[in-house]
Amino acid sequence: MGSINRNKHMVYPAVAIVMLVIASLACVRDSPQEVIYITATFLPPTHTPAQIVLPATQSPIIQAVPTQVPAAANSDNAEPPASYVVQPGDTLTQIAASYGVTLETILELNSIANPDLLEVGQVLQIPAVTIIEAPAERLIPDGRLVRGPSSVAFDTASFISTQTGFVRDAVDTVDEVEYPAVQLIERVSLEFSVDPRLLIALLEYRAGWLTTAEMSPAARDYPLNAPPSSIGFERRGLYRQLTWAADTLNAAYYRRQANTISTVGLQDNTLIRLSASANSGTVALHVLFARTATAESWAKDVGIEGFMKTYRDLFGDPFADGDQSPVPDNLQQPTLVLPFAPGETWYFTGGAHGGWGSGSAWSAVDFAPPDDLSQVTTSCYTSQFYATAVADGVVARVDTGVLVLDLDGDGNEETGWSILYLHIAAEGRPAVGSRLTLGDRVGRPNCEGGFSNGTHLHIARRYNGEWIPANCLSCASSPRPNFVMSGWQVETLPGQEYQGYLVQGQRRLIAEQARGIADNEVRYED
Repeated sequence: MGSINRNKHMVYPAVAIVMLVIASLACVRDSPQEVIYITATFLPPTHTPAQIVLPATQSPIIQAVPTQVPAAANSDNAEPPASYVVQPGDTLTQIAASYGVTLETILELNSIANPDLLEVGQVLQIPAVTIIEAPAERLIPDGRLVRGPSSVAFDTASFISTQTGFVRDAVDTVDEVEYPAVQLIERVSLEFSVDPRLLIALLEYRAGWLTTAEMSPAARDYPLNAPPSSIGFERRGLYRQLTWAADTLNAAYYRRQANTISTVGLQDNTLIRLSASANSGTVALHVLFARTATAESWAKDVGIEGFMKTYRDLFGDPFADGDQSPVPDNLQQPTLVLPFAPGETWYFTGGAHGGWGSGSAWSAVDFAPPDDLSQVTTSCYTSQFYATAVADGVVARVDTGVLVLDLDGDGNEETGWSILYLHIAAEGRPAVGSRLTLGDRVGRPNCEGGFSNGTHLHIARRYNGEWIPANCLSCASSPRPNFVMSGWQVETLPGQEYQGYLVQGQRRLIAEQARGIADNEVRYED
């Protein structure tokens, strides 16, 4: 994924040059070993967009909102044209998926020897594909895909304890620590904000984990059939399989809301045209199953005897409580302030990007604290400055590097507005249940949680469990309020993750992976 970060200024103390450049490389992994956010890279001033060389195989799934789908794949033609001109932000994986062909087909047809290089303006030959129409029938309401209000009463541990299959005793190792399956299901559900019942039903549908005690090696190690990533990383084990599924579901769900997905490719040169009337949750399931299916197997997966039969057998009719969106059309953001103390000057180092994982809405932005980097010896250090509460609330959850502030005060991050703080040191962090008022200390930024190679604060919004994009330019059919803090509004650049601006009146700050310049300095005055 390539992008241009404008107005780069190399004004750094020599002793800290590396730490300044990477200060906002905020990442959340879909496994402990695979980075799935691609950060901006400094480019020489002589480069133009036509000369940029882009990494071709680094996006493990279809790109996150608000990305561009090749126009041909969005057209109403019976077959796509025979060629495609590479645009900024494209990857070979994304282009192949959009046209319904395999990456290997694109590589072979275009005699591409090095799949890691793709040039803007390069013309790719695209083979003809068979186009089929996705059914319009809704499979699941949006409120049963996100971890929202309907998830509050569901007890994952209690449910798993009643099962007789492999899931009760299964374990997986994450970061050299062994966890039981039930903890990993709940962890992925919380991190990605995907309903746990959906993840559990997928385990049963794909591999029989709830009802079968003896597992084959394939069913044990790859229960959701998650393929290797486009950079060759094997998604072996429950945690990696679940994170792939959750991130893939989120990618399609939020792209549908942003009107940036209309087709999805299968594994047999078949292109599915997604129904215009299908809701985001249904589109997410259609896309998830397409990732590992042929036309025949996909039709079964999304049919009446497919996945949703398993879901209903386990959890009943998902539409029993209605078909409401988690987010009302007239949603308004409460008043929020910048997440640091009045009088301090921090640095706006990352524009809109994924809240958790590359698939979630571009709901997060990054700030770096104003530490004296000449006094530290590593880019990952615990800041002397504190992140603070952007509004009154209750601490709903803490985890490694994580604090979730629930703004409606009921202690449930699944209901109402919640704020995710990521990369927060455990020392000095408020405990779960603590009531904070605006400006109270949340904790000191460092590199804990997800993946980060430079100390900074990652902050994102959710409402009723749904990630709220910071600034969605294409969400006309699903309007979402802009991310505004202390009057500073986030503005995005289409298709350019981590890029963008903070705007307040006539002032405009740019997301820069640097400090010591005026272009990204932001100060909160009480």
